[in-house]
Amino acid sequence: MELEEIRQEIDKIDAKIIELLSKRSDLVTAAGELKKDEQGVWDPKRVEQVINKVKSKAVGAGLDPDIAEKIYRAIISCFIDRELKEFKGE
Repeated sequence: MELEEIRQEIDKIDAKIIELLSKRSDLVTAAGELKKDEQGVWDPKRVEQVINKVKSKAVGAGLDPDIAEKIYRAIISCFIDRELKEFKGE
C-alpha cells in the first residue's frame, strides 16, 4: 500500500470516528438531561468503569490499552465539561 492510499484509509476512519463521536455526544446529552446534580455529571466511579471496559476491548482488538485509556480520558473529560456547562445553563 502506498502512502497516499494509507492516508485515504485514515481519512475514512476519521470520518467514521467523528460520526460515532457525534452519536456519543447525543447520548451524553440525553443522559445529562436525566441527571439531577453536578455530582451525577462527574462520577469518578463511572469514569473508571468506562476506562476499564475500553482498555479490555483495546487488548482484544490489538490496540495498546494505554493509548485507548489516554484517548478515552480526553473524550470523557470533554463531554463532562460540556455536560457541566449545559447543567449550569451556560
